[in-house]
Amino acid sequence: MTEPCNIAASLPRLARERPDQVAMRCPDGAGRYTRDLTYAQLDARSDAIAAGLGACGIGRGTRAVVMVRPSPEFFLLMFALFKAGAVPVLVDPGIDRRALKQCLDEAEPEAFIGIPLAQVARCVLGWAKSAKKIVTVGTRWAWGGTTLAKIEARGAGAGPQLAATAPDDVAGILFTSGSTGVPKGVVYRHRHFVAQIELLRNAFGMQPGGVDLPTFPPFALFDPALGLTSVIPDMDPTRPASADPHKLHDAIARFGVTQLFGSPALMKVLADHGQPLPTVQRVTSAGAPVPPEVVAKIRTLLPETGQFWTPYGATECLPVAVIEGRELESTRAATEAGAGTCVGRAVPPNEVRIIRITDDAIADWAEVELLKDGEVGEITVAGPTATDTYFRRDAATRIAKIRETQADGSERVVHRMGDVGWFDGEGRLWFCGRKTQRVETADGPLYTEQVEPVFNTHPQVRRTALVGVGEPGQQRPVLCYELQPGVSAEPVRIEAELRAIAARHPHTARITAYLPHPGFPVDIRHNAKIGREKLAVWAASRLADGSHR
Repeated sequence: MTEPCNIAASLPRLARERPDQVAMRCPDGAGRYTRDLTYAQLDARSDAIAAGLGACGIGRGTRAVVMVRPSPEFFLLMFALFKAGAVPVLVDPGIDRRALKQCLDEAEPEAFIGIPLAQVARCVLGWAKSAKKIVTVGTRWAWGGTTLAKIEARGAGAGPQLAATAPDDVAGILFTSGSTGVPKGVVYRHRHFVAQIELLRNAFGMQPGGVDLPTFPPFALFDPALGLTSVIPDMDPTRPASADPHKLHDAIARFGVTQLFGSPALMKVLADHGQPLPTVQRVTSAGAPVPPEVVAKIRTLLPETGQFWTPYGATECLPVAVIEGRELESTRAATEAGAGTCVGRAVPPNEVRIIRITDDAIADWAEVELLKDGEVGEITVAGPTATDTYFRRDAATRIAKIRETQADGSERVVHRMGDVGWFDGEGRLWFCGRKTQRVETADGPLYTEQVEPVFNTHPQVRRTALVGVGEPGQQRPVLCYELQPGVSAEPVRIEAELRAIAARHPHTARITAYLPHPGFPVDIRHNAKIGREKLAVWAASRLADGSHR
């Protein structure tokens, strides 16, 4: 009998092979790691919860919002939902409240599973009115439904649970963070999750028995399928830039963490702390380009055999390409001269191609214009993890997806990353920024990742952001900049020095306005993607009233 295509399908096998290995270690809220789940417990308890959910009408194809903090209950629930063939709906709780309500309304969930605080918000703010099946993780108050504890008790003793899910069945709806637009529900099919596991295993050589510290909770869902132990960090996952490095190091040392995942903001926290990471063999950072100085510092903290990986991808397709820290450091000079950020080589069997930039929809691959190596264009990817649609967002799907007929007559979906970049002669991909954030001047386009690293070399500047003011084709390029902490504001001197840097490169010499900013807006999920759309509005108002002078 063929095993169902399901990310939870490996749990029973791992529970047999390594029943006593800890799958999850979770903090209890008081700084203690007292809440462990072995593989045997994770498998058996998620079976019971899956059976209990089914008895309550939450089964195959049921869309269920999950709003539960990183905890044993979160991971038990997620694997139970996968086993039941239900469709978990995940929305970043840190996004704008109106956008969050819009996401939940759009998903039209039939079930709502959340902690008491989420249930209060659902009742007060009118979230997910379509949800009639209510499950509370914790104490149930006046909103009806049942509790997760009762669900698990109801399903106890039911035995193994695993729905006969097919590769194309919907496995989950994951909403993007909306950092560069309105959040969209990415439809994941079971084959996408299963393919992600294989690509991650092969790209990074992940072997069972390792210990992972995933500071972005959804990534911890991959760990059990890879045979790893997840140590959930004692931190607010929506604020990685504010993580306490002492707590992170305590967990790393106590449990012998061998690999960790974090956003560039989290990497900066560890780099600034400066304490060695002697047990860590693999560090992975994604969500935005990692500043070269952070890569260099983290590498000095790792053991000699340690590796620093920066995968490139998106919610819609991950991983697309990867680069290891040593090679990334070797490209630093080119990045600081305006080449963009090297994100490495495509992860097999992904096919990454560069096409002519357009903001229009492309229905068929036959319509595209492929670019040569060295030419900046729009990045596209086709592969087993490339998702094919947004949930009930037909217009967004048409913009982001291209149908391609292959030589054997089969059809596949090509995902447009929404990023611009180019290939060098060695087959390496260089990221130049978001397509929507390019600045269209009368003298041609400017790209954020080819401009900002040039100025980020200024020792007293923390980071910069290129924005455009005016109509596309006639935009005025403006460089906003943040100073390093403790640096006194001397806008006249700083601007003169930035202008001197700009003069060294033809493309940056076109920038005529420089605006100091007290603190850039950043995305909720990784605290790393700069909100350039908001900065552009701010810059336009500053230039209009002359207050920058």
